[in-house]
Amino acid sequence: MKKDRIAALLAQFEALVRIEQGVEFWFARDLQPLLGYDRWENFAKLIDRAKTSCVGAGQTVADHFREVTKRILLGSGAERVVEDVALTRYACYLLAQNGDPRKQAIAFAQTYFAVQTRRLEQIESRVLEAERVKARARLVQSEKELSAVIFERVGDERSFARIRSKGDIALFGGLTTQQMKERLEVPEGRPLADFLPTVTIKAKDFANEMTVHNTKERNLATERAITVEHVDNNEQVREAMRLRGIVPEQLPAAEDLQKVQRRLASAAKKLAKGKSPTTDGEERGRS
Repeated sequence: MKKDRIAALLAQFEALVRIEQGVEFWFARDLQPLLGYDRWENFAKLIDRAKTSCVGAGQTVADHFREVTKRILLGSGAERVVEDVALTRYACYLLAQNGDPRKQAIAFAQTYFAVQTRRLEQIESRVLEAERVKARARLVQSEKELSAVIFERVGDERSFARIRSKGDIALFGGLTTQQMKERLEVPEGRPLADFLPTVTIKAKDFANEMTVHNTKERNLATERAITVEHVDNNEQVREAMRLRGIVPEQLPAAEDLQKVQRRLASAAKKLAKGKSPTTDGEERGRS
């Protein structure tokens, strides 16, 4: 395919995208002629095949294919209501994959939407990674606050470690911090939190915040009293998670947070220099 044809198709695809309330989509009837289909009936069959692929991929069809109606202006000036489908980027990708690759526009669309979908997945992955890093930083801060409050009231530097350990036992259903490290295969000398998923990191942070708050509000002044408070808070957080089908000690280990931080820092440097960030696979291969 010649460069000028590729450039024209790229411009046409991007010109057809709609954005409403932050949601990006294409109308099927807009894509129909661009993908080389003269009749709506034939294009509707392609949409049905794409929906079948969507189900096969474990996705919810309604999340990517939204049936709509629209009014079109006829040559006489009258209007006619027609059926249409609002398509997400993923739906467009499935359309292209199920289309006739002999059509130039289909061949182009297969690459275009595959690349764009992968790029979106990478962005979403980076956002989730950044959220986990931020959650870990907040946990460090809440642990510092809890440690300071405990030392102020108890005067024993070792009290914080003992209280935190008992809080972990409450959160992880009776498993100690060391047992959780062994379960998640945490390297020697590394903190457990660096290998916990975001939801568990936030759970620990929330329990810490409640303990700090209640220790001050209730003027708790002994290690025993603060321990009871911290254990109770972790048990309550665990119960809330359990009711939503989340069992902290059964969640798999998350990627080493130090590797995640290095990857995010590397991507940020490359963006600052105007370069494309390294893909996840390439970066992990060097870790």
